[in-house]
Amino acid sequence: MDNIIQKCSLKAHKDIDAISYCQECKIYICNKCEKHHSELFNDSHHQYKLDKDTTDIFTGLCKEKNHLIELSYFCITHNKLCCAKCITKIKYEEDGQHSDCKICPIKDIENEKRNKLKNIIKDLEKLSINLEQSIIELKKILEENNEKKEALKVNIQKIFTKLRNALNDREDQLLLDVDKQYNDKFYYEDIIKKTEKLPKKVKASLEKGKLIDEQWKNENNKINSLINDCLNIENNINEINDINNKKEKINSLKIEFEFQSDSKEINELLNEIKKFGKLELERKYKIDSKIINKKEEIELLEKRLTSKGQNKNAIFNLLYRASRDGDDPKIYHKKCDGKANTICLIQTIKGCIFGGYTEVMINSNESDYKDPNSFVFSFNKMKIYENIKKDKEAVNHSSTWGPIFRSDAFAVWDKNFFSYNKHTVGTKAQSNFGNMDKDYEINNGEQYFSIKELEVFQIIIE
Repeated sequence: MDNIIQKCSLKAHKDIDAISYCQECKIYICNKCEKHHSELFNDSHHQYKLDKDTTDIFTGLCKEKNHLIELSYFCITHNKLCCAKCITKIKYEEDGQHSDCKICPIKDIENEKRNKLKNIIKDLEKLSINLEQSIIELKKILEENNEKKEALKVNIQKIFTKLRNALNDREDQLLLDVDKQYNDKFYYEDIIKKTEKLPKKVKASLEKGKLIDEQWKNENNKINSLINDCLNIENNINEINDINNKKEKINSLKIEFEFQSDSKEINELLNEIKKFGKLELERKYKIDSKIINKKEEIELLEKRLTSKGQNKNAIFNLLYRASRDGDDPKIYHKKCDGKANTICLIQTIKGCIFGGYTEVMINSNESDYKDPNSFVFSFNKMKIYENIKKDKEAVNHSSTWGPIFRSDAFAVWDKNFFSYNKHTVGTKAQSNFGNMDKDYEINNGEQYFSIKELEVFQIIIE
């Protein structure tokens, strides 16, 4: 509908735009009239300031084009206020938009709307409290997640620091090995120093030899002295030859070391490093239950519940807990009726834990229902009992009974759950569920049981 610019209701000001609307007078007021209107009624009347767009201002008048009369009726069909023109059977221009709807005077729905408002207020009060608590919990979760994130980073850094330190240590060791291997193999450093002295030594020996040869011509020189000088020169020659031989040996050494780093092995190592470490979402096995909380218990159910889907998780949404909500069967039905895909968990006084799953919607109509996907289970045996016998019912629902899995794999009868001590389980022949090895197997061989706790969850697969 197009926006409507209202004019002042005073005939003398009919061409002046209205700036407010009086709910009691049901008139539009311009800036010239507003002061007089306020003085007359001393703020006892409700005046609504108008913008150019008056469609969002409630004036008590119908805003349909060309209507502008009081909203005196209620369209039940559209849950909307309307005026006499809206419900007329004579349709022209914008009239008669609700002529075929279910209509009543607004007085007829006053109590209904007022009571509904009270319920809405209660719901809003609860919602307000829940939202405040939710915000606190969300902030706590965010804080915990940030702490976990930082702890995870620190853990990754520690691991890679160890790897880097190990690589650095290996590098240092190999470098030391290089020094050691070369030093052990090439140990002739003193030969090089002696070789550097050879030219002088050869020259000195040569000069000495020539001198002795000249002295030998002189018969006055003692022969023993000359022979001693000859021996010294011979020793020098032997030492020089020995050094030369060792030098030649050094020259002939062709020993080389290699760093054995096979390219294939290096590539494999680099690939392993690239794949090293994996960031995975940790699966938290959490369930709001006073009966079970062990990983293997939840896995037993989850594996069966998600067997038809890949990479699926089962969410356990608590509908009813007897110790919290009350152990009356009527309360159980109030909390659970209309809910499908449910698991019932029972903990007995004697410590047995068992239950059942059904896709049939819980209801208060006394009847047996078939469900090929239903099963019962025992946590004491860590065993699932399924394989519904052909043409047999899986569950029974009744307004006065608790959960019953036929016939009767287990049954919670029409008494207060905690006070009654003869709830029953069936024999392997009676039960409609197969693969039981002995009678009353899910209750440790006993027919009757008393309930310590009973919980019902709706299962959501995602």
